[in-house]
Amino acid sequence: MVDAADLKATAWEAIDAAADHIMAFARDVEAHPELGFKETRTTERVIAEFEALDLAVETPLAVTGARATDGDPDAFTVAVLGELDALINPDHPKADATTGAVHACGHHAQLAQLVGAAIGLSGNGITDHLGGTVEYVAVPAEEYLDLSFRRELHEAGDIEFFGGKQELIRRGHTDHWDAALMMHAGSDTPDRVVTSDFSTNGFVGKFVTYHGEEAHAGAAPEEGVNALNAAMLGLSAVHANRETFADEDHVRVHPIMTAGGEGVNVVPATARLESYVRARDVEAITRANAATNRALTAGAMGVGATVTIEDHPGYMPLRSDPTMVSAYDANARELLGPDAVQAGGSHLSGSTDMGDITQVVAGIHPWTGGYRGAIHARDFEVVDAEMALLVPAKLTAATVIDILTDPDAQEAIAGANEQKLARSSYLEQVRGMRSVQERSFIHD
Repeated sequence: MVDAADLKATAWEAIDAAADHIMAFARDVEAHPELGFKETRTTERVIAEFEALDLAVETPLAVTGARATDGDPDAFTVAVLGELDALINPDHPKADATTGAVHACGHHAQLAQLVGAAIGLSGNGITDHLGGTVEYVAVPAEEYLDLSFRRELHEAGDIEFFGGKQELIRRGHTDHWDAALMMHAGSDTPDRVVTSDFSTNGFVGKFVTYHGEEAHAGAAPEEGVNALNAAMLGLSAVHANRETFADEDHVRVHPIMTAGGEGVNVVPATARLESYVRARDVEAITRANAATNRALTAGAMGVGATVTIEDHPGYMPLRSDPTMVSAYDANARELLGPDAVQAGGSHLSGSTDMGDITQVVAGIHPWTGGYRGAIHARDFEVVDAEMALLVPAKLTAATVIDILTDPDAQEAIAGANEQKLARSSYLEQVRGMRSVQERSFIHD
């Protein structure tokens, strides 16, 4: 009979033995940040780690990305995920001087978790004793940004969705998964703590374009239609809606303006906005998005402009699997002490495309400590390298061992998966978030 405790100890020893290598790998990834669907170097670095473990690699998965499989693909399969992409914050001291890209969300730590777990499980043959399969997946494009580039990919037919995990689902790469897990950096969480039981918002992504008519801003402004004024009125109307959103829906609407005119002496003929509309579930997202679109349209009506609103599928709400949470938390208490697990059951208003994964398969997305500064902010940094880079690998490896050595856990997860969406149903729901609407009030 397989002894899970002995297998965990062996995996943890292997991760400790490779600690310097894993940390050096993470630092190298951090030093070369790449944006979503552009992570060619980062993917190559992960592939090199997989190949060093004699794992067969499939690449690319979705423009970029790679996966390696260890075990019988027809057996119970647990996917371990790590995200390849960086975000944009040019004010961060480690930001790329050209692109502004930086790993201020800790994705380099996720990849350390991914590689470390592979070293712990596959590097010394533990998976041979598990009776199941582990799939290690380096996923592109979690950060929902650089949207002009992603629109180009979409228009060229290279992607349908803007998120990497959504593309994995669409392409059928998740169909054989029974469970999926990863980790995420905890925001301003320097302590050795873990939070694994929570839910998150989903969202719709928006492009908004106001069209007016240009005119000389000093000599004849009355001959123009000011698209910038339309955008400002639309934003004000969006803000006026905030008091109508129920607290329990956790609605967040946060637009930015990306264009507002070409020259100060010309009445702006074009203004552009981007925004998310986030909420706790699909129904709340739909309600809040309809209210937001109505408000944005009112801006065009107010000055007699035209508005085009493009809605694109964002990410679906994340729901944590209780069986996996229980296993992960037990391992965290064993490794870090009885007080390491923070209270669960909370709802986070942020979003992740791991939410899409949990719509189709049981999954968890724990937050772990070892970081100072808010995620995405200029002061975000690793302050406890062992906690940030090694402990998550150990927790992931141990949780995989628990699942693949416990028939009761597999049965519970299989039961949970019966309630998940089939790929076709998921795609129908997500595609339903896409729309383009145009209203013109010019010369009304």
